[in-house]
Amino acid sequence: MHKNQTFKLKRKPKIIGSYTIVGPKEGKGNFGPYFDYVMKNDYFGEKTFEKAERKMIESAVTGVIQNAKLQTKDIDMMIAGDLLNQIISSSYAARAFKFPFLGVYGACSTMAESYAVASVLVDGGYFENVVCCTGSHFSTAERQYRFPLELGNQRPPTSQWTVTGAGASVISLNGDGPCITSVTFGKVVDFGVNDVNNMGAAMAPAARDTLLAHFLNTKTSPNDYDLIITGDLGKLGSEILIDLMEEEGVTLGVNYGDCGQMYYKREQKTLCGASGAGCCATAFNSYIIKKIKEGQYKKVLFLPTGALLSSISTQQGDTIPCVCHAIVIEKE
Repeated sequence: MHKNQTFKLKRKPKIIGSYTIVGPKEGKGNFGPYFDYVMKNDYFGEKTFEKAERKMIESAVTGVIQNAKLQTKDIDMMIAGDLLNQIISSSYAARAFKFPFLGVYGACSTMAESYAVASVLVDGGYFENVVCCTGSHFSTAERQYRFPLELGNQRPPTSQWTVTGAGASVISLNGDGPCITSVTFGKVVDFGVNDVNNMGAAMAPAARDTLLAHFLNTKTSPNDYDLIITGDLGKLGSEILIDLMEEEGVTLGVNYGDCGQMYYKREQKTLCGASGAGCCATAFNSYIIKKIKEGQYKKVLFLPTGALLSSISTQQGDTIPCVCHAIVIEKE
């Protein structure tokens, strides 16, 4: 039995600005035409991939403030996180700005966690304008969580490709934009998977748990949403989620999709698709939010998932705990 994990937002904070920056591989994917900026290469003018990731987040924050027609002095708080140890990409990027910084970590679910925290703070009247941002980089994630790129390890069929990109939003009570009407905070779920190359199987049970809690708390069903979109379960993970939900008597139909599965084109050979904190952050803040503004989607359930592992936990043989947070976004 799920306790109430969902908070309905009375004042309905708005997403008044969005911005995305991605690498060249991502720019050639299915969402390519919708991104704000596509880098020429993964170094982004820096000497290391880690510094490039930091610069991406800094650029995304600067870009989203401009797109929201605000100035840095108008921002009350920056909420951000990433995949690197001690979320250094976000923390170091925050040095460039003069507003308060709140670092969060939910692995690939960090965009949803940022939205959830920001929405509650803005809805409560504590802040007026909050920037949410997260990102990831293929090369930094590979050598932190798996193997150095120089080894050229073969990737198993269940693996996914970490997105090089950063996405940002401005959450506010003022201005125009899609509204965040409710948030569902997820619980940590461990399905006993210990394969770091099979994130979809590890994260799908967390998505199921949060979906069931959300439907129960809000008394809704899949048919009440124009789009239900998970973060980066990929081809295998999204199929597992469909099966898990059917076991609970809930059918995910044609209005269900997964950012990881949709992100790259087949010829890009990314096996089970995309992953990484930048996956759902860039997909949502480009293609999905544009379709909401255009009226194609009027009510969207956004469910990024995150695998809360580390290289140390993997080396010690631990299984992978995962989390999923849900955000409801509606056309204004």
